[in-house]
Amino acid sequence: MISLDRDQGIGGLIFIVAILGIIVYGLLLWNPWFGSLYTTTVLAITAFLAVALALGILGWIGWTMARTPPPPPLESPNLEPTDIAEPESKAKKSEKVTAPKSKKKPQSKAKPKK
Repeated sequence: MISLDRDQGIGGLIFIVAILGIIVYGLLLWNPWFGSLYTTTVLAITAFLAVALALGILGWIGWTMARTPPPPPLESPNLEPTDIAEPESKAKKSEKVTAPKSKKKPQSKAKPKK
């Protein structure tokens, strides 16, 4: 007997329900017993649910954005407010930003032991 994890069992159940839903939906659209009696109604319900779902997700995103407080501003102790607002094109071209030189001790060449 195959031993399934709980998540795998739930995943298999969701897969079976989805396949059955596709079959039932197809039968409602192309019903050989009733003809096109329910086709328009099924399509109208489907279109309404699709639009309602999309607008519901859009509304949820908007509500979340409206209700979430803004993050606190980042502060940098080394910059002045005028430095932040100045575009790069207006910066002095003669000034070049270089990394500070580190003071490294020269490495001595060790002689291999014989």
